[in-house]
Amino acid sequence: MQRRILIIDDHDDLASDLAEVFSHVGHQVSLVHSREDVLSVDNIDDFDVVLTDLDVESTENDAHPKEGSCLPDLPFLAKGTRVKAFKFCASNFRREDFNEEELKHITATVLDYKTRYVDRPDVVQHLHENIEFELPSAISLMHIVLEYLMKRVEKLGVVKPERSNLFVALDEAFVNAVKHGNKFDAQKLVRISAEVSPSEARFTVEDEGEGFDVNSIPDPLDPQNLFKASGRGVLFIYNIMDEVKYNDRGNKLTMIKRSKGQA
Repeated sequence: MQRRILIIDDHDDLASDLAEVFSHVGHQVSLVHSREDVLSVDNIDDFDVVLTDLDVESTENDAHPKEGSCLPDLPFLAKGTRVKAFKFCASNFRREDFNEEELKHITATVLDYKTRYVDRPDVVQHLHENIEFELPSAISLMHIVLEYLMKRVEKLGVVKPERSNLFVALDEAFVNAVKHGNKFDAQKLVRISAEVSPSEARFTVEDEGEGFDVNSIPDPLDPQNLFKASGRGVLFIYNIMDEVKYNDRGNKLTMIKRSKGQA
């Protein structure tokens, strides 16, 4: 089935090659080559997938896009900070004929290419990178995102995968959002963001479920609670990450993992 894909890439790190790949299998691909031209795209909601890869400098006047936008949400940073903003948005992927395998293939193709040819350590190790995903609730998509984020964090040296349980914490957070938050409803989205720098990785996971009362979970810092069946995943997250915070509703989780030198 033909899908409409928009690629916004100011340095053509991804655009041309991915356009060729996706066009070859029958998708309709549109390209935008500058941040300024993004604002002129008035039919952005008509695209099944919007892929954004921008290299920008943070300014005091950086505006956050409106809620629900497929454009990247730049973090508030000191003026002059160089930010690599990458976003994979499938919030408008047509659900009436939703094909998880199809979207899984598109997602894997993009992230595999980015891992191989764009995310070189010599290029990104001094950047503040903002990564965002907006995806339908599907466990297979979460696994692809998890694998990609672990590779990115490893390249920046925030953690050593063989010495860290970061994989476990992120996996619990992603699965909880799909399973307990959105109850496997593909009509609902999971929003994942990661701000990655050499000193720390900050992850946010938000679902569209009703949320829950975080205070009802046993004290996660008490080792006696680690093996309790109820809320076990949340307890793992608290014990693995350096900082954990839920919003009042309980459907948005923020986790911070600092490099060993920053802990």
